[in-house]
Amino acid sequence: MKLDKLVGDRFREKPSDCIVDSHALMVRGGYMKYVANGIFSSYMPLKRVTRKIEQIIREEMDAIDGQEVQFPVVMPASIWQESGRYESIGKEMARFNDRNGSPLVLGMTHEEAAVHLVREYGQSYVKYPFMVYQIQTKFRDEARPRAGLIRVREFTMKDAYSFHTSQADLEEYYDKCHKAYERIYARVGLPEVVSVASDSGMMGGSISHEFMLLTAIGEDSIAICNECNYRANMEAAECILHNEANADSEELTLVHTPNAHTIEEVCAFLKCDEKAACKAVVYQRNSDDHYVVLFIRGDLEVNETKLTNFLGYDIHPAVITEESGIVAGFIGPIDMKAECTVLFDRSLEGRNNLVCGANKCDYHYTGLDISRDVAGAEYHDFAKIQEGGICPVCGKPAITISRGIEVGNIFQLGTKYTKSMDMTYIDANGETQHPIMGCYGIGVGRLAASICEAHHDEYGPIWPLAVAPWQVHICAVRADDAEVKAYADKLYEELQSKGVEVIYDDRNVSAGVMFSDADLIGVPYRVIVSPRNMKQSVVEIVKRDKSFSVNAPMASAAEEMLKILAEAK
Repeated sequence: MKLDKLVGDRFREKPSDCIVDSHALMVRGGYMKYVANGIFSSYMPLKRVTRKIEQIIREEMDAIDGQEVQFPVVMPASIWQESGRYESIGKEMARFNDRNGSPLVLGMTHEEAAVHLVREYGQSYVKYPFMVYQIQTKFRDEARPRAGLIRVREFTMKDAYSFHTSQADLEEYYDKCHKAYERIYARVGLPEVVSVASDSGMMGGSISHEFMLLTAIGEDSIAICNECNYRANMEAAECILHNEANADSEELTLVHTPNAHTIEEVCAFLKCDEKAACKAVVYQRNSDDHYVVLFIRGDLEVNETKLTNFLGYDIHPAVITEESGIVAGFIGPIDMKAECTVLFDRSLEGRNNLVCGANKCDYHYTGLDISRDVAGAEYHDFAKIQEGGICPVCGKPAITISRGIEVGNIFQLGTKYTKSMDMTYIDANGETQHPIMGCYGIGVGRLAASICEAHHDEYGPIWPLAVAPWQVHICAVRADDAEVKAYADKLYEELQSKGVEVIYDDRNVSAGVMFSDADLIGVPYRVIVSPRNMKQSVVEIVKRDKSFSVNAPMASAAEEMLKILAEAK
């Protein structure tokens, strides 16, 4: 490829709307162009990167007996109504009608389409197990697209679906897929990706893992134990607490607390630690605004994913009105008059001598002993795990919180979709059964952006050889010099004839401009042909990450470049 024919401009200035390095560098380097919020067009360099990523994914999926298929982007609402997700998924799914008034959806995921594809095929146990996968464009109307390709609305994704006749068989295949994902990340240049236990979300199922690139710009919080290597997304991490009660329970006492509404104000007024407070956090059910009041220890935060999973419906932060009967800022578990669902976090179990609201304006109680003062309280885990918290596995207070980008996920779905969509098979005993499913996804564009995020410097991307848009970048410095141009042309043709992917810059521009553009493109190896080098009968071969620079004889430069590439592979 000649650089002067490459569509897309490169420029020096960082775009003001790019908040992460990968986004800025890929815009500056002519990899992508903004179309609409969370929607981008790809120029040729990015397309070459994603094509290589897709090929690596295909090879690893094929190696575990995956069969590539293609599901439709546009699907009838009817198959989503079968699964129940047409109604349960919110505004992130795009719904519309065709010219005949038939309701349709844009695919944001394809569990329903996978079941629809194979439910007639899989009617006998002898057909199992099997896995189908696709690599295809999807659309999810994200509320807050951000960070370039890391969180978008339109994206390319590999999604795979496996079908099994037993949980044991699913677990065996799940482990195979987990190992395949580890190989994928190693091959694309991200061996540091880790898998973490996660929440299944709208996908359903009981067991799921996310694959995370740990980085400060990540949007997910990961709980990690440095003692036993436990890892979990904060949404799924269990919050373990050692609750201790005072030896003697104080009397429940009503205290005037004027103008003290927040937990910080109340504890400052009463000169107590937030750990000795019972805090109320109020939500409303999305469907009808029914109130949900959760009581939790004063220093903890609510994990809304845990709360939503427990309730079985979506919620939002409450807007408390006078007619609700809830006294904002003074909510407590004693003598609540409001009609609401009341829940207790297990951080309060067995605790006494707590401060809580009195359900009366400007008043709180001290001396709350929940087991004594609140009849029938049940406790569940609704809290976010904290830095320095207790590990759910080894029991040591060794939890650290890191940030990460999710670059893949796998789920054990069970029979959620096969039951709802009435997919059955006849087992060896002649009984009708529902197949058990697994689901395995990787976002291709997000993975490309994550590779750039992990491998770059201030000047541009440093692409790993396996996914780089080209392997070699020839820079003909002073291409107006006939000898430089003739040799560079010959080297370009020779490397291409030997199967090397080459981008060739023979523009009549300064060396500074040429090298700056080469940095922004980020090809792993650069061959510099210049009058100064040619006087010494050499070309300079430089690695993009500046880890080495060698002079190769002009007569054998192509062979030397082939040797370097072979060793790198």
